[in-house]
Amino acid sequence: MDDFFKYLTPGEEDKNWSIYLNVAGKATIAPNTIYPSREHPTGYYFTWKKGRMLEEYQLVYITEGGGILKNDKGTFNIKAGTIMLIRPGELHRYRPEMKTGWVENYIGFNGKLVNHFYEQAAFLNTQPLFYCGIRESYLVSYYKIFKLAQEEKPGFQQIASGLILQLLGMMVAHQKQGDFSGKPIATIIQKVLLEMRQKVESNIGLQELANRHHISYANFRKMFKKYTGVSPRQYHLELKLIRAKELLLTSEKSVKEISQELHFESIHYFSRYFKKRMGCSPTQMRNNTL
Repeated sequence: MDDFFKYLTPGEEDKNWSIYLNVAGKATIAPNTIYPSREHPTGYYFTWKKGRMLEEYQLVYITEGGGILKNDKGTFNIKAGTIMLIRPGELHRYRPEMKTGWVENYIGFNGKLVNHFYEQAAFLNTQPLFYCGIRESYLVSYYKIFKLAQEEKPGFQQIASGLILQLLGMMVAHQKQGDFSGKPIATIIQKVLLEMRQKVESNIGLQELANRHHISYANFRKMFKKYTGVSPRQYHLELKLIRAKELLLTSEKSVKEISQELHFESIHYFSRYFKKRMGCSPTQMRNNTL
């Protein structure tokens, strides 16, 4: 894709969508080039001496070359495959190495949902850099956003918002996967997940599962929750709930029989938990589909 930049003017409807794009661009900075370009408007342009503070989030993906980023947390070296995480209200400055230059791909965005997602993923709110390497999936998302920004067709902001969310999701997934890459616990959890699904109608002892894989239950529970987002017990309960719904809709078994078959503590606990999670009782779900 050719170099370009586009500053956008999102309307109230775009802002009410809760994720909206402010700027998008790609720049190839040749070695020994003055940086940044003076073509950028006030509010975005900065000098190395003064730096800048934005009122938006930016993801600046460096795909060639290298350089440095400075903020209130320190000075950080940047290599190809790194995304700079620029947040609102943070004084910062960055530049490519004079000998190498770099290729930068950037998007600036804002919105209530963005604030929410950054709060949910701690590294988005704390890390200055995110290294993912040169990944086609990331570049495809950037280039799709670039095309939308260049064409500015009706509804482009709403499509761009989904792509921004996709990028954030890929970053969070990459971070989670990195925590388990090459570690035996990842294989153990995968085996446990498979066993839970295969034996959803059994009364699985979670402590016994951990013992069988020679890991303490406390550590197993901690890593399982980090891997899946929920505790082993909660995960198993959700599987039982899915199976219970299937039996209610496809079999003539009574609510009591389903509760017993899935080893819930009692029919009362089953009915209460089902209603809490599904918004209706088991009987109501069955009757509403007849």
